[in-house]
Amino acid sequence: MSPILWPILIPLLGAILCFATRRTGLDRPLSVVAALAHTIASILLLVHVSDGQIIAVQLGDWPAPFGITMVADGLAAAMTLITGITGLAVAIYSLSDVGQRGCFSGFHALFQMLLAGVTGAFLTGDLFNLYVWFEVMLISSFGLLVLNKRPETLRGAMPYVALNLISTIFFLTAVGLLYGLTGSLNMAHLRVTLDTIEPSMTLSWVTLLLLLAFGIKSAVFPLFFWLPSAYHTPAFSVSAVFAGLLTKVGVYALIRVFTLILPLDPLFADILLWCALATMFVGVIGAAAQQEVRQILSFHIVSQIGYMILGLALNSRLALIGSMFYLIHHIIVKANLFLIAGAMHRITGSSHLKSIGGLYHARPVLAVLFLIPAFSLAGFPPLSGFWAKYILIQASMELKDWLAAGTALLVGLLTIYSMTKIWGEAFWKPHPGGEEALVQKPLPWSAWLPVGGLALLTVIIGLFPAPFFTFAEQAATNLLDPTAYIEAVLGVDP
Repeated sequence: MSPILWPILIPLLGAILCFATRRTGLDRPLSVVAALAHTIASILLLVHVSDGQIIAVQLGDWPAPFGITMVADGLAAAMTLITGITGLAVAIYSLSDVGQRGCFSGFHALFQMLLAGVTGAFLTGDLFNLYVWFEVMLISSFGLLVLNKRPETLRGAMPYVALNLISTIFFLTAVGLLYGLTGSLNMAHLRVTLDTIEPSMTLSWVTLLLLLAFGIKSAVFPLFFWLPSAYHTPAFSVSAVFAGLLTKVGVYALIRVFTLILPLDPLFADILLWCALATMFVGVIGAAAQQEVRQILSFHIVSQIGYMILGLALNSRLALIGSMFYLIHHIIVKANLFLIAGAMHRITGSSHLKSIGGLYHARPVLAVLFLIPAFSLAGFPPLSGFWAKYILIQASMELKDWLAAGTALLVGLLTIYSMTKIWGEAFWKPHPGGEEALVQKPLPWSAWLPVGGLALLTVIIGLFPAPFFTFAEQAATNLLDPTAYIEAVLGVDP
């Protein structure tokens, strides 16, 4: 069996087994084993494409563009591996975070299904199946979101589902228009076909609808408000996997579609650029105004999405490299910060900054583990976030886009303010009720291991950025010149 199928089949099988064993307690270890197997399969897939090779599989032996195509190039394989690493970290963390009630309700089955949906979205080779995997993600993520059945969770879930359903309508409308125009939805075949079609109003509508659809899923300004209202309400394990992966699938879809299929014309690139800058600025201002840890981190997701979209909007090779580097860095850092937020809540009994404190003295190791992703998010050298921001700012200055460069720097400074606010309130100042008010619940190994592992990975990327830059450079080259991708899928020289 092709190595491209295992990262999808493993979490699907894991979901079935976890659902069948959810009342026996076996779903917990099975979820961890499935996540570990998914990570190993993703590593093997990345090894297969590390030399620039692109793998394409036609399911059911139907030749492209008529059948279902799965494709793995450098970008898709890297995103699959990051999904596996994040999934493994969250699966381990959930052993102590998700109680028996959540397991009975099917947490681990839904979690594995979510990993399958995210992986399928990264590896699909046609637009209709991208829609299918989006729906798998939406259904499983909604189930995870409302699992604890608290009123605030249900209130947060409503805009989440409503906006994502609107996104689906936009996406399917664009897919229908594109199929009517070209007779195909295979990504490689679409590129070949659209190269022979003159620009038209229909193509402009397709571009606009896809920008809206993926913009909603990415939480791009002004379509971001569903995210902060939803991500701070579920279990911390759920918040972490949402923060790490869900919006990044939307960003990935934007990058894939608007490089491989429909390269952005100057008008839409300018619109996307202004949306990116607004997303960066509004998100960080929202974070600065919050007092609850997960709400601060949720608004920072919005802000950091702006950096990723900026690379696509600048429409240069270096900017695209920066976007992909930022994607990989941010998934690790943001998931880790939400896991740390869960540890903080476990010790102090609250996530509101005014109600907590004293964590530096109570858990100095946790304080260090918080500083690593927090400083990386803010762009401190030599952590991974510094290199991601540096590449994007350099790309902006090469294009003489001083507004983009200045906004990126300003948002970085405001990010420092938000992170130091969490540090000062939660870690440095004494607890308002005194040390005896600290819950002081011990942190089990299942909390320390994923938090420490992700922090170590952040440091490794920061200290040894060259291999990651080289990989992003190769992926950007393949995106801007899709000849190898088209040959792998269609078997013909475009």
